[in-house]
Parts: sequence; C-alpha cells; structure tokens
Amino acid sequence: MELYERLYDETERVNVRFVGVTTDKSRYDFGMMYTNMFFGKPLVTCMQTGRSFLMCAEDAKDVEQLQRVFKISDHQEAESLSEFFMETLPHMSVEPQY
Repeated sequence: MELYERLYDETERVNVRFVGVTTDKSRYDFGMMYTNMFFGKPLVTCMQTGRSFLMCAEDAKDVEQLQRVFKISDHQEAESLSEFFMETLPHMSVEPQY
C-alpha cells in the first residue's frame, strides 16, 4: 500500500554560482542554484552552515528574515548581506500560489 502521493519528480540541469564575500566581521560563502523550480527563485545555500533559503532580490530586503534564516546575530552584518543579495539575485514579483 502506498503511504504517500508523489507531487513532482523532476530532473533538470541547473546553473550554480558560488560566491565568497566578506564584511567587516565575517566571511560568507554562498552557493546560488538557479532553476526553473520554486517559481524561478534561486536556492541560496550558506556553505559554512548548510542553511538554505529560496530568495530573490525582493526577499533580501527583509533583514530580520535573513538574520533568522542564516543565524546572523549582528544586525549590521545582516544589512550588509541584504545589500549584497539585492545586487546579486534576480528581481521578480511572485504572487503567492497558496
């Protein structure tokens, strides 16, 4: 008996960009996976912690969310990363699907 319903099972070749940045206090290494899945938003992964977040430039404006997702205690650090992501990630407006 099948206990689950498969919603999707896709295979795709994706572009991945690796970027290392420094702020006044820390170094960050990110992998950004660009795919057609997830409404076109890149999956951003912090290589030090393994924490990932689907994010576009508009999402990067939310500094408090960046702090929570990537466990950044210093608000100024999160603001610096917010600026970096707003310059680096694609701009898009995504309507909520659910």
